[in-house]
Amino acid sequence: MDGTAAPARHEGAREGAEQAEPGGSAPGSAATPAQWHRGMTLIGTISLFIGTRGTWTEAMGRYPSLAALISVCYAGILVAGVAACAVRTRRALARVDAGVLVIALVLVVCRYALHHAGADEGVLTAQAAHAIAHGRPIYDQPWPWLFEHSGIALTKTMSGGADYTYGYPPLTALLTAPVHLVVHSTAAATMVSTGALMAGAVVLWLMLPAPWRSAATAVCLGFDLLPQYAREGYPAMLAFALLVPVVVRWPETGAGGRLGRAGVVRAVCLGAACASQQLAWFLTPFLLVALYAVRRGELGRREALALTARYTGTALVSWGILNAYFAAQDPVGWLHGIMLPLTQNAILHGQGVVDISYYFTDGSSRLSFYSYASVLLLLGLLAATCLFVRRLGLAVTVLPWASFYFATRSQDGYFLMLTPLWLATLATVPASALAHAWQPRLPERLRGRRAKAAVVAGLLVPSVLCVAVAVASPPPLSMTITTQPARAHHGLTSVTVRVTNKGSATLTPHFASRSGQGSSGWWAIRSGARTLPPHASTTYRLTPPGGYRGFPPHQHLYLTVFTADPMTITSGLIPSKGAPPR
Repeated sequence: MDGTAAPARHEGAREGAEQAEPGGSAPGSAATPAQWHRGMTLIGTISLFIGTRGTWTEAMGRYPSLAALISVCYAGILVAGVAACAVRTRRALARVDAGVLVIALVLVVCRYALHHAGADEGVLTAQAAHAIAHGRPIYDQPWPWLFEHSGIALTKTMSGGADYTYGYPPLTALLTAPVHLVVHSTAAATMVSTGALMAGAVVLWLMLPAPWRSAATAVCLGFDLLPQYAREGYPAMLAFALLVPVVVRWPETGAGGRLGRAGVVRAVCLGAACASQQLAWFLTPFLLVALYAVRRGELGRREALALTARYTGTALVSWGILNAYFAAQDPVGWLHGIMLPLTQNAILHGQGVVDISYYFTDGSSRLSFYSYASVLLLLGLLAATCLFVRRLGLAVTVLPWASFYFATRSQDGYFLMLTPLWLATLATVPASALAHAWQPRLPERLRGRRAKAAVVAGLLVPSVLCVAVAVASPPPLSMTITTQPARAHHGLTSVTVRVTNKGSATLTPHFASRSGQGSSGWWAIRSGARTLPPHASTTYRLTPPGGYRGFPPHQHLYLTVFTADPMTITSGLIPSKGAPPR
């Protein structure tokens, strides 16, 4: 018996059971939509309200005709809400789902018309596209003028500098290059990323079972989370669009021992996604491990290994073709460029556990242990997926992003930019598709529920211990801070700080300030030793960017000191009266 037949029958039975509607037609009626389908449609409809009033308000001041179109969309939302509750057949409700998708796409276009200048990712992608169009290299090429007087956020590094280079795989820039020949601005990059998001949303909508489609509309377009990233030019939007066909019904890949046309398309899309943005790299090993386990349960070890190798090889060929020109043009620069987000040593940022050392304590002398914890968590979750794929297989599109929570860069964009893939897996992969997947045979004493939980916990303990080391390590420097207040202003023009190196390593400090979250630009060192030997002390006179730093109302102002080798951070409160804090 074909190993895929049972899951298909199970899914069909499950969908048939969902036709029953409380208070509606008899169970099994093909005409009556399920109540939860109505709920999904209604949620998708409601999600379109989010952010729409602000868009309408801005459009009314700049482009009244655009505001009129948004008003029409409001009418469409109201009609869709009524129809979601009132239509009586599944076919009619499917048409409502299509209408909700169309309204969402129109609103995305309206918002793009108002905001398409892009953030740092979009600016760098547009510049890389310009370089490609003129035959110039795109990697290891600093473009600092892109950020001068632009107000665009800049990624600062622990070494006291900033990253002005393109640090993504080349596919997004390649697709942007022909657009940039017509649209000579950052809008070329944001147009590609927004178009990729819209295309990915439509493809996901078409590939999902009908009751789930409005959920895809909400997740991709309705909450204005992903459209905002698309308008800023994030290459991850292209990776998302390419990963949709990869993860939808992924256990069917290679069923029966043949990769087939669909499997080849999935592999090519996976390679292209990896050539678009590095987030796809983190998903790939989880997907390959789970796919091997499913096929081994059906085909046996040798055939499953051969099929997984063909799938992986096809993806690598796709990735290699898209990277070949740039690798041949400048091998070292290309490798450094695509690895840059992992090696650039950027300063702390995000919503993960690193906040403990950044915001809630005076610092840490072992920040690198957060990076160790992130890697160990990724490996631990991958090992858990290998051991318990029948339970964790449905979460293969969720698990990879958990590792970022322990990283020094843990901003929520890493978690949410590929969240539509979570829905794609849940809606198209029934648990029965994983019921016969191969799992390593554990010793008898580890087969109970509690024992398995203990095994998973043991896999995660090393990463937790690394976090504990980073949190418990004291800051390497002690500081005594005095300020030079600015006349007639509640701020300062310079800071004098006495710094003592309490550690055993020579440190090169770099100074910035913060109030609330984030960090200012680097402060200039007007006097003081460039490096600080172990147990040495020196006095620094520092001036803020622009020569003046105001004290924020109702917030404290902190001086933060970063060092790159080793990675450390030290924070101290800047007194508002000029005297050092007690």
